[in-house]
Amino acid sequence: MIAAAFLLILQSAPVEAGVDAGAAPPPPASTCDAPVYMVVEGRTLDRTRMIAYGRAIAESRLYEQLGGYYVTVPRPLEVFEGEVAPDYVNLTVRFPCIENARAFWNSRAYREDILPIRQDPPAGDYTVTIYAEAPLREDMVGRVGDNRFTADFSGAEIEQVDEPVVGPEARGDSE
Repeated sequence: MIAAAFLLILQSAPVEAGVDAGAAPPPPASTCDAPVYMVVEGRTLDRTRMIAYGRAIAESRLYEQLGGYYVTVPRPLEVFEGEVAPDYVNLTVRFPCIENARAFWNSRAYREDILPIRQDPPAGDYTVTIYAEAPLREDMVGRVGDNRFTADFSGAEIEQVDEPVVGPEARGDSE
């Protein structure tokens, strides 16, 4: 089902990259309780390769294993201010915690099999950032769902690369 949803998203515009840092495998679900948002934004240069990239992410089932899911579709419904280029995308993926976002980004499957699909030459010019979820304002308590993760997405079985991306490489800085 997620694969089908992802393909529908891709039909509206190509998506996804993925950047953040980390090293350790994620902790047990009992300590993975601070949701984060991976925001992917930028220009798509090769739509066909980005569709293949998105399909590879869906087929890997990494999001299902780590509790990741799409919060937004990549193209705006409306633009209230400014201009949005036709090749610009902005996609948000929610994870149960930073450790799971890192486990996705540093998984062997992603780094060695999926990421190369959109590299050399780049299929997109993206930035990928991680944001903490804002606390719910007091006046909203009881008025909106709590969006809790109720399943264990420890991700301990996700094989990680030997040298996870950290420091300037994670931000795209060069030395």
